Amino acid sequence: MSLHLFDTATRELRELVPLRDGEVGLYVCGATVQGSPHIGHLRTDVAFDVLVRWLRRSGLRVALVRNVTDIDDKILARAKEAGVPWWAWALRHEREFTAAREALGVLPADYEPRATGHVTEMVDLMRTLVDAGHAYTTGDGDVWFDVRSWPDYGSLTHQRLDDLTPSEDEASPGKRDPRDFALWKSVKPGEPPTAAWPTPFGAGRPGWHLECSAMAQRYLGTEFDLHGGGIDLRFPHHENEQAQSRAAGYGFARMWLHTAWVSQAGEKMSKSLGNTAGVAALLAQTSAPVLRYALASVHYRSVVEWGPETVAEAEATWNRLSGFVHRACELADPGDPQAAPLPAEFAAAMDDDLNVSAALAVVHDHVHRGNTALADGDLADAADEVAAVRAMLDVLGLDPLAWQTTGDGRTEQALDALVRAELETRAAARAARDWATADAVRDKLAAAGIVVEDSPTGARWAVKEQS
Repeated sequence: MSLHLFDTATRELRELVPLRDGEVGLYVCGATVQGSPHIGHLRTDVAFDVLVRWLRRSGLRVALVRNVTDIDDKILARAKEAGVPWWAWALRHEREFTAAREALGVLPADYEPRATGHVTEMVDLMRTLVDAGHAYTTGDGDVWFDVRSWPDYGSLTHQRLDDLTPSEDEASPGKRDPRDFALWKSVKPGEPPTAAWPTPFGAGRPGWHLECSAMAQRYLGTEFDLHGGGIDLRFPHHENEQAQSRAAGYGFARMWLHTAWVSQAGEKMSKSLGNTAGVAALLAQTSAPVLRYALASVHYRSVVEWGPETVAEAEATWNRLSGFVHRACELADPGDPQAAPLPAEFAAAMDDDLNVSAALAVVHDHVHRGNTALADGDLADAADEVAAVRAMLDVLGLDPLAWQTTGDGRTEQALDALVRAELETRAAARAARDWATADAVRDKLAAAGIVVEDSPTGARWAVKEQS
């Protein structure tokens, strides 16, 4: 293969040359399961799903690792506010993320490790760093990475150490440099005892960055091909991952890929800004393949501007594509899209840093040819064209026949899981007599077109019928 990808570490297109012949190891930073998924989260998932599909279509075996951060400051804080155990809060939202990915046709990861399940590997990594002089302890349980001990710190994001902002824990006593970051956090007042694990350095819980280095090494080895995630993770998360891993003697990631974010009215979509578009609400209003098309049709390094027109354009295009495929397949054998040959122009576009815009131009050209063949009654040509179109759309996770057979039921199941999670939050708020939160959940569901009816056996929901 001759796939070239933009390596954000070197800021250039580089040919992917797998570390092991015929295999690709890919680590993608997954969700911190503090809340419900929004379309910005799914943008990264869909982008890397397209990459995985293309790698596999190119004949490579892919080991995809996508972690789950199920212990974190925000998880503890939000679970406390909701009055539920932190681990129950994390699991509820982990299931929501799984349901949302399934609804949008994202293939499951080969390994999806949780941070809480890999404390042993984290302790081993900390020991290595402390013994090598790259980490130190303060107090009872705090372990810090010494950024000045690693001259290469800042190389991933091309920043000088003295220009970098301090870490979130800059005021912690005993730190040697305000930029030193936490590998391990000691128990803080008010935190539940279940959120701490014993270590040789004291009881506590993982720092955010440590988990990914430990889990990448556990499942992919000390060196692997690709590391990916959203562009907002480059600093400090990925910079810190690379520093602590290489300071421990790991080769770590050979190439870095980052997806751009989703924006609304020119602003990055995020929970902190309050401008998120929840997946549950979107699935209640729009079909899953349309949402996937809206995300997959934009180059992974380009910002997706989200709004009503985005969905409308995606729906119109999806209807044209699926309409042609269904019409043609009524008259011709649909065949196996993964066995059909791909047009050379499509393959060249995908090998050019996953250039989906150019790839979709090839798709539309073959749809036009296929429609012409149908109009002329040339069923042989129509069969060839629909086979090519389905093969190309399959690479993008958008084969209309696949969505016809699995999409509707999968979307309904995902929507049910997402809405029930919201109703659980509402029920917990009502039990705590937090009427403001309970009403806010109900209003949010109503705005998404979901009607909630309370009954003696609990809340029921339904999608509001169009008047």
